Amino acid sequence: MRIHSFPKSGHAHRVRLFANLAGIAHEVIEVDLPAGEHKKPPFLALNPAGQVPVIEDGDTVIADSNAILVYLARKYAPSYLPTDPAAEAQVQKFLSLAAGDLAFGPAAARMITVFNAPLDPDACKATAAKLLGLLETLMEGRQFLVGERPTIADVAIYSYTAHAPEGGISLEPYPNVRRLLKNIEALDGFVPMPSTKVGLAA
Repeated sequence: MRIHSFPKSGHAHRVRLFANLAGIAHEVIEVDLPAGEHKKPPFLALNPAGQVPVIEDGDTVIADSNAILVYLARKYAPSYLPTDPAAEAQVQKFLSLAAGDLAFGPAAARMITVFNAPLDPDACKATAAKLLGLLETLMEGRQFLVGERPTIADVAIYSYTAHAPEGGISLEPYPNVRRLLKNIEALDGFVPMPSTKVGLAA
């Protein structure tokens, strides 16, 4: 399997992280985003949206990090995606949060400091506070987000939450969230996302 990635992308990191946690053999293809490689015909043939990550698994090509997580879990690591309807619905809830408040909160705040994105920092921080407060409540008395073992919900939430300080968002008020991050980091096969010395991480 080939993972088309970019080191500073949390979306790409969650796919690389899951492939490592699940022991899925893979090759990482770094896409030169600053040079616009993702907007050129060879890459657009894989993903017309011009975004990383994209995987090639034989003849199967899938874009969108959360869709990739679902595919990889179903095919290679089913323990990471429960089949019980209620538990699966809980996983889907966190995938939606990853695509919603996580993307528009911590991830967007980090885009401002790392990539000089023209976004509203106050709006990003307000969304981040809402998300982190929710996660803090949901993690009360728990080790992982769904059930008693890690799922793709934890993987989807991890990267941008762990790097929230790069966007100027402190995790200090959220001990349950920090515990979740440490639990994920303690898993066999964990690989970190490269840090950027900006924001509170400077």
